[in-house]
Amino acid sequence: MLDDELAEMIENLRELGDDHATVEAKRAGTKLPKSVRETLSAFANTSGGVLVLGLDEATGFQATGVQDAAKLAADLCAMCSEDMEPPLRPLIQTHRFEGVDLLVAEVAELDPAAKPAHCRGTSMAQGSFVRVADGDRKLTPYEVHVLLANRGQPREDEQAVPGTNIEHLDTPLVETFLSRIRRRRARAFAHLDATAALRRAKVLVADELSLAGLLALGEYPQEFFPQLMLTFVHYPTKTGPEPSSGARFIDNVAAEGPIPVILDEALIALRRNMSRRSTVLGAGRADTWEYPEAALREAIVNALVHRDYSAISHGTQVQVEMYPDRLVIRNPGGLHGSVSEENLGEEGTSSARNATLLKILEDVPLPGSDRPICENRGSGIPTMLAALREARLNPPRFDDNIATFTVTFPNHTLMGEEVVRWIGSLQEPGLTESQCHGLAMLYHGETLNNQTYRNANDLDSRIATSELGDLVSRELVVPTGGRRHARYRLAEGLVPEATEEHEDEAGALSQRTNRRKELLRALGDEECTRAELVNRTGLTDRTVSRWLSNLVREGVLAMTEPSTRSPNVRYRRTGQSTLDEAAEQ
Repeated sequence: MLDDELAEMIENLRELGDDHATVEAKRAGTKLPKSVRETLSAFANTSGGVLVLGLDEATGFQATGVQDAAKLAADLCAMCSEDMEPPLRPLIQTHRFEGVDLLVAEVAELDPAAKPAHCRGTSMAQGSFVRVADGDRKLTPYEVHVLLANRGQPREDEQAVPGTNIEHLDTPLVETFLSRIRRRRARAFAHLDATAALRRAKVLVADELSLAGLLALGEYPQEFFPQLMLTFVHYPTKTGPEPSSGARFIDNVAAEGPIPVILDEALIALRRNMSRRSTVLGAGRADTWEYPEAALREAIVNALVHRDYSAISHGTQVQVEMYPDRLVIRNPGGLHGSVSEENLGEEGTSSARNATLLKILEDVPLPGSDRPICENRGSGIPTMLAALREARLNPPRFDDNIATFTVTFPNHTLMGEEVVRWIGSLQEPGLTESQCHGLAMLYHGETLNNQTYRNANDLDSRIATSELGDLVSRELVVPTGGRRHARYRLAEGLVPEATEEHEDEAGALSQRTNRRKELLRALGDEECTRAELVNRTGLTDRTVSRWLSNLVREGVLAMTEPSTRSPNVRYRRTGQSTLDEAAEQ
């Protein structure tokens, strides 16, 4: 970590007034705090993080420093290697900050095959922690179980279900399945009779059904596993039941049967409870469902197929909850394997917890269709995101907390008339369509970072970084959280509440962010570098760079060197425009 990165991180902590998910600050004068072990475990079990020793959270993250940085670093190194299982290898550095020494440890996330990291001397259940918001929380026994299961390829879906046999299969589903695998995979299945083909496809284990076979092709799997189903509840308010009227829900459905039937009944319930809305599309408008069916189908399939099917979770169903402002789909068991919240939807990212179930469902069609339940592996999330982009809706929020995985669809149009009018009031020419989408997400209160921006607009990381940087330079958004974990919020004064009732003020705000006058005044009749102008104006480097480029392009300023990348290039006025004339441009 560089000194300026640390300074930016501490500035963000002071602004927020609290630790956050990837940064933990602790006061440490001469010895390591007892809670350091918990934080090391939590960072290693979640997505990694930075531990800063020598900052006092109680006094607003004042830099109190550490007295003997070398000794404390050695103690921390010993703790990571001797007190943690598996041993951790963080990058530990000493930084001089505000006249004192700070000890900074960058803890990497463990490989799934090594989780959970826990404190030696205690049981795995008692000594394993996870990072939640700004704190460390002890893992539950079920969460420890899920992490241990993720060390390899789970096989619960291949296990035989006692008491079942071929008579418990749904005959029409089986006939369709056999027809498809004999046609699509003739070399492996065309010469086999029905029983042999079902055994080879792992629908049968000897003479009993596998769990995967029962769930995909069984006539009524709930006879053996009553809670392996899906529940749908439509609530009347944003918080659930209506307390004044006593209405608990608007609709309540328990979808049972094999997975194809559960999926069909869930989509029927959703259609019955959704309304249609008008969306601005270019110069026209279109009527669409609140949520695109393609996105809902993929989300429900993912929840049913990738949920945890270990015995400890057999009492938990997939849950679909509809509220006035959102739709939530939740399944037991977090993400599996190499898939994480950060790479969901990226090309080539796929990991199947229930590989046999997924393989069977590739040849089981949706009810009333020739389209299989599962098509191409890894295509579910991209299909979901594409459907939402096409409908001009916000991307979903993904939340993986080990024990459960949740997909939340916000219920609002991304580019409705109100948002289009607001973006126009900013008077910022040259914004790309994806930048407008990003601003619209912030307008609706959504979280925006590089990953969500890429997912919302189907961009690669390089273009997303460039476009987000341009929004920062235009002073439309403000980054928080440091360079590697940057999140973005609307600049002060651009919040929707201000623009809804005072559109003229929004237009005036855009004029106030015209920095030509400030830069020309700071430059005067001298020659200055960009860094010098940053110091004189107090503006960010990106903002100064953008306006210098504008002024050079307009002929108001000239450079002493042809390359704007050189830190030594100096800027001077050309004399072609007076200060007042330039300020009016």
